[in-house]
Amino acid sequence: MPLLISGLSAIADKYDALLCDVWGVLHNGREAYPGVAEALANFQAKGGHVLLLSNAPRPSTALPQMFERMGIPHDVYDGILTSGDAARTYLASKTLGAACYYIGPDRDLNLFDGTGVVCVGEADGEFILVTGPFDDETEGPEDYRAQFERLVARKLPLICANPDIIVERGTKHIYCAGALAALYEELGGEVVYFGKPHRPIYEVARRRLAEIAGTPVADARILAVGDGPMTDIMGANDAGVDALFITGGITAADCGPTPETPEAPRVAVVLARAGVTAVSAMPRLVW
Repeated sequence: MPLLISGLSAIADKYDALLCDVWGVLHNGREAYPGVAEALANFQAKGGHVLLLSNAPRPSTALPQMFERMGIPHDVYDGILTSGDAARTYLASKTLGAACYYIGPDRDLNLFDGTGVVCVGEADGEFILVTGPFDDETEGPEDYRAQFERLVARKLPLICANPDIIVERGTKHIYCAGALAALYEELGGEVVYFGKPHRPIYEVARRRLAEIAGTPVADARILAVGDGPMTDIMGANDAGVDALFITGGITAADCGPTPETPEAPRVAVVLARAGVTAVSAMPRLVW
């Protein structure tokens, strides 16, 4: 059973670096949660380093301005690494070709900038890249079943640039690319994933932390913070680093009567159901 703590300060001295999730931990898609900026700043003040590790399906350069608008200043973290960064590098390699059938909102089209890959219609695609539903306010994976059956029959590989299944947007839950990719696999399609919980993103994160700290950071001194048992916590477990579970995110309803009042036995059930472990848990990331 994870130890319920009231603030990061209770365990901060054990760690030199945070791999901190973004959506569901720092903000809800609309605004920053109270106290998160101060928690990150206080961790830095004690000599720690903060790398934001996000499954956002867009280049990390697009995020600081959005964070500022939400109330997360740029000086409370030392760097950002996104699944979009990794997917963009893969696109540029043209491993799957240069003609992509893209599924996702227009806001993520900058993922293709500078890659030499062009977006084409369904009939002309050599592969598929998914960043989410076209309209994530109203659509889910079942809206794509008929189309995916056609694409699987053509044996087109699918790149998933965001393995998250569901995230919060304000008070609403919306489907992400991971939900569509799961259906594509269920139908027999090939999927290439970038982001948590898949191990390659953690190898890149270790290198980024070493650059930030000026020396490699031992795994035992890295703490991964996240609200997704199947992404953040599973990824940390597989990468061999400790995990801090934020219970007030996507699993809040299962962890306690309110997002602010998790109950240890219920938290333990949520983690056990996902087959993962965390050293500690807390409702929100505060100091």
